[in-house]
Amino acid sequence: SGNFRLRIVNFEMKENHISHETQGLSETQLVVRRGKPFKLTLLFGGRAWNPHTDRVVLLVRLGNLARNIPVLFSDQCSNLHKWSAKVYSRERHAHSVIVHICSPVLSAVGVYELLVQIETLWDKRIYSVGAFALLCNPWLRYDPVYMPQEAQIEEYVKSDFGLVYCGTSANVQSRPWSFGQYEPGVLEACLMLLQISPQHLHDRDGDYISRADPVYLSLVICAMVNCNDDLGILLGRWTNEYHDGVKPTDWTGSADILRLWLLSKFKPVRYGQCWVFASVLCTVMRVLGIPSRVVTVFNAAHDTDANTTIEEYYTTTGEKLNLSKDSIWNFHVWVECWMKRSDLSPEFDGWQVVDPTPQEKSEGIFRCGPCPVAAIQQNCFRVPYDTPFLYASVDGDVRRLIMHNGLVVGEKVDSETVGQLICTKSIGQNSLDDLTNTYKGLKKLQRQNPRCVQYSAQRMVCRATSMLSADVRGEHRPSNSLSSAENYMGQMSPSLEVSLTTEGLPILGKSIRLCVKVTNRSNKARTLRENVSAQLKEYNSNPEKSFWKAQKEVHIQANKDLTLHHNIPYSDYESILAVDSVVNAAVVMQDSMTNESILSAQEFCMSCLPITLEIEGDSVQIKKEKTVHVTFTNQLDRPLSGAVLSVEGSGLLYGKQEARVGLLQPGKKIEKKVSIKAASHGTKLLVATLSHSNNSITVSRSYHKVTVKAT
Repeated sequence: SGNFRLRIVNFEMKENHISHETQGLSETQLVVRRGKPFKLTLLFGGRAWNPHTDRVVLLVRLGNLARNIPVLFSDQCSNLHKWSAKVYSRERHAHSVIVHICSPVLSAVGVYELLVQIETLWDKRIYSVGAFALLCNPWLRYDPVYMPQEAQIEEYVKSDFGLVYCGTSANVQSRPWSFGQYEPGVLEACLMLLQISPQHLHDRDGDYISRADPVYLSLVICAMVNCNDDLGILLGRWTNEYHDGVKPTDWTGSADILRLWLLSKFKPVRYGQCWVFASVLCTVMRVLGIPSRVVTVFNAAHDTDANTTIEEYYTTTGEKLNLSKDSIWNFHVWVECWMKRSDLSPEFDGWQVVDPTPQEKSEGIFRCGPCPVAAIQQNCFRVPYDTPFLYASVDGDVRRLIMHNGLVVGEKVDSETVGQLICTKSIGQNSLDDLTNTYKGLKKLQRQNPRCVQYSAQRMVCRATSMLSADVRGEHRPSNSLSSAENYMGQMSPSLEVSLTTEGLPILGKSIRLCVKVTNRSNKARTLRENVSAQLKEYNSNPEKSFWKAQKEVHIQANKDLTLHHNIPYSDYESILAVDSVVNAAVVMQDSMTNESILSAQEFCMSCLPITLEIEGDSVQIKKEKTVHVTFTNQLDRPLSGAVLSVEGSGLLYGKQEARVGLLQPGKKIEKKVSIKAASHGTKLLVATLSHSNNSITVSRSYHKVTVKAT
């Protein structure tokens, strides 16, 4: 008896989260996808619901935008283009009903407030019952982010683990990354990002309306991942000064970055570089339901004047001149997001490049894209956004000019160096997926050496076509040394050829072995002056001073080959090179009679001895302690002094745990046993490093992927 009133609303979170593929995104808030019905159970107090005299209306609010949704008794399917609330006849009871709510397929992404209004003949009452987050729906055919294959959605939306490719095109390395969608606080950070964007602060209602479009969301989020124009997440730095923040190479996942930003009330997190910016963007997009993947471009050009050509200037002795702001980076990392381009013709639907690393401004803001990959491949420079800049990054020509007394005395155009390899992680596998042909025009592909287009093991030994103007860690500036594996500026001698390669895999702690091959195609014996050097490439704009040099006189007979071997002992680089180092080795052969100089160069990454991480027992479960055994065995032929073995793991360990030994003899082990406990499910990363206590140089780093299952 009594008045008809609302007593309880059950959001049916477990069932809705399973139905909407949002399990793990939030333990406290209902998270659903647009265009798909979700259900609520309404429990009434007082008398039973009389449909003839009582009316129940749902109100959904997004800021000042609101919709009234009458609850109707109907067994018909929902209209995907407007809000609806239905009760099926079998789910209607005297004091409770199950209401199926469906949002339009083009609803705005955000957090909606939900109210229930009950009208009787005598009064009207409004109950504020909570809120729900509404995300994009890549499972729904009519959503602009619809992705037809389940395996793709699993990899590009649901997976919280990825590989970021780095190093050089001749020596590709992978770095594991935990995207962390299911970590506590990550969903909240991603949704808050939208609430404090300049677009939202300037025009709340306009921003809410526009948020239905993934193109608009990409524009907003891309700018917000860097902090250059707004209250964004990351501050970039490309020097060695990281004492007031975290070194970019020390990040292993997005969750810590997003939580730091949220807890600090939107102060920029220090510090990021290209792969950190891109990986955080990928996390935000996956959380919001937009399929995304992290993509690496090797030998990526930075075209500052938008002419799609990279100009480089050299003296007649091969020294590079700082006359151009254009540059080529070892590698650069951005994101591809999958969406329909409703602002363009259908041929430009699909993967879009979105690059949050602050390089150049786009329409006055530090962001880049979304740009259709198809527009880059087809050279459609007028297609928005930033197509000429991105085309130059992957397919631009390098125009090298030799200057003498202010005049151009030589010129060569290189159409092969830029965009040597473009790749991402394969679907469902920890292997490389070559995307180069999706970016390159057909003519460019035909012109290039096929082995530089198709990734294969030959990359480990192929000629060093990488420009020597970038650091292993990403987008770094040009050096003042001649930096093409082609010899000096097109002055290659038809009678003398020189190549430089590494012998075997360069491993930290062991001698680096270089091989120089000289071919004399002339009919005369020659006397040559050999100069070989090795330089560390660091974050600064120029390479550091050579840490090793060798020179000698070489005699080579007519029409003969000559092979020269060089060893760089560990003692020569022990205090200089670390796990993340890239080495530029170069040889210059000078003919003592003609003064003709031929240059060959090789750029390579340092590998390291492994650290083993073994977890006791079976799978890792939430809130259950597990023991991890961490071991490093000194496989070198010399002792390691001041060895420090450290273990870290976001979401598994609190802080850093260490073991130390004064002198680690050859064949001996350093071990550490740690206990881990996961607070949430999903993929975590344990990271073990070995360093020298005297100079803090990291000589080994290993990762262990931990999949935490719900109990």
